[in-house]
Amino acid sequence: MEAIETKAAIDTARHKGLVKTSLLKHVRKEWKMYSFLVIPVLYFLVFKYAPMIGNIIAFRRYRGGPNFLGEEWVGLQYFRMFMQDPTFWRAFTNNLTLSITYLIIRFPLTLGFALLLNEIRRLRVKKFVQTVSYLPHFISMVIVAGMVKELLSLNGPVNMLLAQLGMEKISFISLPQWFPTIYVASGIWQGLGWGTILYLAAMTGINPELYDAAKTDGANRFRLIWHVTIPGILPTVMTLLILDIGGLMGSNFEKILLLYNPLTYETADVISTYVYRMGLGGGTGAGGNFSYATAVGLFEGVIALILVTSANYISKKTTKSSLW
Repeated sequence: MEAIETKAAIDTARHKGLVKTSLLKHVRKEWKMYSFLVIPVLYFLVFKYAPMIGNIIAFRRYRGGPNFLGEEWVGLQYFRMFMQDPTFWRAFTNNLTLSITYLIIRFPLTLGFALLLNEIRRLRVKKFVQTVSYLPHFISMVIVAGMVKELLSLNGPVNMLLAQLGMEKISFISLPQWFPTIYVASGIWQGLGWGTILYLAAMTGINPELYDAAKTDGANRFRLIWHVTIPGILPTVMTLLILDIGGLMGSNFEKILLLYNPLTYETADVISTYVYRMGLGGGTGAGGNFSYATAVGLFEGVIALILVTSANYISKKTTKSSLW
């Protein structure tokens, strides 16, 4: 028995050595291709991983100055502070409400739109529809926010139409109950077409013989979609869904910051805008603001990690598709 275990260990070590040698040979041979990874790797190291060191000030008091890692250890003081702050919990609730509502509406719409695009047989018509639906994605968020404000202002086209119909004008931008609708509708308009790209790419990888076999069995268009197309892109669907669930805590900070105002904080204020106000809006003179904001941001990151891990586990158990 010991001899067998020893032989297995030797084979494993030999296999690892061969893999390592093979990888080194491949890197030496294709070093020009691997050199393209240098800039992306440096980008993530400098702008993504290195700043994580600053999370230490969530546990230390930071008041500015040369000691960027804080002056003294305070433990979980800032975590207890925001846990007892009703404004934080309002932002937390708004964050989940906006993100989940947007996900529930956008995800099936994007998938359905991709399936409809895939059914268009005329190439020119298909390209035209794709181009028109992709265009809003390339519009700057500042311009999108400006367009939304102009359209929904008291003297904008929407209120002018309401007035002509004999209805009262509505101050959409100033009423908190309208903010979720504005946020979701503008997001769908801007991202619906762009979100279909990965689905359409996955559909091109489906074996055409599967469609031919289903047609031979008498399947109509709907059954082809249900029994061939959707199962064929299911791994892509689940991967994107897992990523979207992991991003529930990260609402569109730029758009919310540009659209919200103190009158709509009740439904518009989310964790990212709350962190912005506490960390930067409060100024450096309000000692502890940076540490407080870092603690909130770290809490948000932990929740996002739990969400994506849970979604990945459930997807792996139910559909056999997962990120890892």
